[in-house]
Amino acid sequence: MSILVFVEQREGRLRPVSKEALGEASRLSAALGGPVVAVCPAASDPGLAALGEAGAERAILARHDAFGAYHAAGYARAVAAAAKASGATTILFANSAMGRDLAPRVAARLDAGLASDCVAFAAEGGRLVATRPVYAGKAIQKVAFTGPIAMASLRPKVFAPVTRPGAAAAVETLAVADDPSFARSRVVQVAASSAGKLDLTESEIIVSGGRGLKGPENFKLLEDLAEALGATVGASRAVVDAGWRPHADQVGQTGKTVSPKLYVAVGISGAIQHLAGMQSSRCIVAINKDADAPIFKVADYGVVGDLFEIVPALTEAVRKLNAQHV
Repeated sequence: MSILVFVEQREGRLRPVSKEALGEASRLSAALGGPVVAVCPAASDPGLAALGEAGAERAILARHDAFGAYHAAGYARAVAAAAKASGATTILFANSAMGRDLAPRVAARLDAGLASDCVAFAAEGGRLVATRPVYAGKAIQKVAFTGPIAMASLRPKVFAPVTRPGAAAAVETLAVADDPSFARSRVVQVAASSAGKLDLTESEIIVSGGRGLKGPENFKLLEDLAEALGATVGASRAVVDAGWRPHADQVGQTGKTVSPKLYVAVGISGAIQHLAGMQSSRCIVAINKDADAPIFKVADYGVVGDLFEIVPALTEAVRKLNAQHV
């Protein structure tokens, strides 16, 4: 009996989003019982012992030469094997791009129930109960699990990681029998859209733009503000559909769901599809010339006015504050 957490690695580097899942697993272990075990499919050890500081008591390296890049079928086989080897009754994933693809595959292999994009957990009668938004965030659903294994994916930036300085996880290797030639698909290339750019789902601060910017060239205003704030630039679906920004920047129901500490919506009216992807942000600032725009209903702070005047002034103010703290 254990709580198993899937740990992501890319190019041999552990992803911070997995530490949020480990932190929640560490908190749940007190109520559900059992150790917290991390499992990481990889071609070589990316430093799993360090996960002890993030809450893992043990770490399983599911090693295979084909696991240098994400290999859906192989990863699913490896995580399912780790679940059986560790006697996992609860399995957690980050609701990242990789987690969203992998978790249902593992659930099918284990014949387990899966609750996705969860924002809270509780233990009732020694069993996991998950809370997740549904219907584009219009309702909240509580999910209980009827089978012996409960699986869930966690919305990024909602759960806090834990810190156990000096703790180390005991690392063991799990041999995975996997023949890539049997796979129905394989990764031949990974093309990074923006070198060094932090993924929206992992960003603490996001500055997003909508049709109010009037053209792709005006996103330079947001890029300057984002640079001053140490933020990542996002966009509405209308902007992405118009070809102004890549799909990787899209926030919303058909894009990415984000929960940053600060979300600045510039020139975004606030259609329900967009709100579904960002309304769990801790602080929302909206800038729009339309005082009746729906975005103001969810905003903590609203500025009604011309964004072409407000954004440069805000950027300059932030730069001055930064200069005072150098």
